[in-house]
Amino acid sequence: MTETTEHWAPDHGEPYRPVPYRPERMPPEESLTRAAELRDRMRERHTVRQFAPDPVPEQVVRDAIACASTAPSGAHQQPWTFVLVRDPEVRRRIRAAAEHEERISYDGRLGEEWLAALRPLGTDRVKAHLTDAPALLVVFQERYWLGEDGTKRKHYYVDESVGIAVGMLLSALHLSGLAALVHTPSPMRFLSQVLGRPENEKAFAVIPVGYPAPDCQVPDLVRKSLDQVLVEV
Repeated sequence: MTETTEHWAPDHGEPYRPVPYRPERMPPEESLTRAAELRDRMRERHTVRQFAPDPVPEQVVRDAIACASTAPSGAHQQPWTFVLVRDPEVRRRIRAAAEHEERISYDGRLGEEWLAALRPLGTDRVKAHLTDAPALLVVFQERYWLGEDGTKRKHYYVDESVGIAVGMLLSALHLSGLAALVHTPSPMRFLSQVLGRPENEKAFAVIPVGYPAPDCQVPDLVRKSLDQVLVEV
């Protein structure tokens, strides 16, 4: 993937400037083939909690982030930041803080209904994936734009925009041969402190990235079928 050399800057109040968009139309037969191949590959995607320590190619992760950054966003504000964490000591600090919150959660903060929902997944207070995986992607959402002079401008549909970007990130990582997990310790304020993020950013998710461990296991889960999620009108 070729990265753009043009830098985004706020364009509030700028006039509408349309440019031509003429993508080549794919023949229906090729479209059907590609869609079926993509469907089958995505069916193989699983959330992984047991990672091998083997390093992953940094450019693969960078390209996956670049793919995620093409996601649509409210008013095209692109309210996301991806922090790639490889430093073992920083990952250790993140794990220690996350496990502190998880102990509180599992010891009562979550409530029995939530714990019952988590039980089939086999999760617990121990978050070894945060240090076992060779890399962490910490996703932050920009709640508002913050200029160097302290100027603030509201962003729109931030949760939706960042959620779409994370979905595209997971797809890109999987299709590139890597495994991932979306981890959302609650609360996540410690991530801003550990990583020194600015006041306008709020942690959205921690995503360990790597290869599944040789003895990796995943829960035996069943996804909804197409007729359970699709309504045709």
